[in-house]
Amino acid sequence: MGKTYPPFSVLMAVYAKDNPAWIAQALDSVLHNTVPPEEIVVVQDGPVPPGISRVLAEYRAKYPRIKPVVLEQNRGLGIALQKGLEACSCELVARMDADDISLPERFEKQLACFVQTPDLAVLGGTIEEVDAETLHLIAIRRVPQTDEQCRKFLKTRSPFNHVSVMFKKNLILQVGNYQPFHLMEDYYLWARCAAQHFKMANMSSILVRVRVNAAMYGRRGGWEYFKSNVALSAALRRWGLISWPVYLFNLAVRFTVQVAMPNFLRSLFYKKILRYNHD
Repeated sequence: MGKTYPPFSVLMAVYAKDNPAWIAQALDSVLHNTVPPEEIVVVQDGPVPPGISRVLAEYRAKYPRIKPVVLEQNRGLGIALQKGLEACSCELVARMDADDISLPERFEKQLACFVQTPDLAVLGGTIEEVDAETLHLIAIRRVPQTDEQCRKFLKTRSPFNHVSVMFKKNLILQVGNYQPFHLMEDYYLWARCAAQHFKMANMSSILVRVRVNAAMYGRRGGWEYFKSNVALSAALRRWGLISWPVYLFNLAVRFTVQVAMPNFLRSLFYKKILRYNHD
């Protein structure tokens, strides 16, 4: 007899610029996991082109466990995930992006950790960054594993690969759910979890293949992104999660990388330097 695991929801958002073929691939990777979800909550963030509508309709017709949430206007990822989480029926919720690929045993591995560690609130894992078109491996992004390592890492960067996380819905709602925060909705959420002393961890296992391209590094720069980082560092300082020296260090590094540095250097910086090795 096979092991039994608690039911869980998968939370995913799509919007007009997503690739219909990649959405289908993302859904297939979830549906064909060794332990499939009870439901897949797919938030449509505003109007989408016919290609995306067709894929979503086909999958909904074939798989009743897909639960649509439609926002009439594009509200951004923070609001989309907020509304989607409210619609999730299960206590455990796994995040999934519309252009990534969950590995076949991802959910089974994460569920086993939650069963073994009842006080765990958030659990992520390692990801493979792959070329968006060819899926050839570009880099492996490791993250800190223990709660102590995650809290230390959170002082300067997000301790999770967002697309890899599974968490307890009621605890995320306790800290205010997802909220709009330009390109940093997840980091802001983990900071609020840390401020409430929720237990966090990451698996060493690779759980998701994540498509990356040059545009991703462009989004990680500019004044808007820098201002978002300043606001988050201020919140970390306000909640007592970082000291004044760390706050000033964060701002200096982020200004250099996100404002002063040209995109090609920023890309190199993210690929070669911003990788965590816990050994």
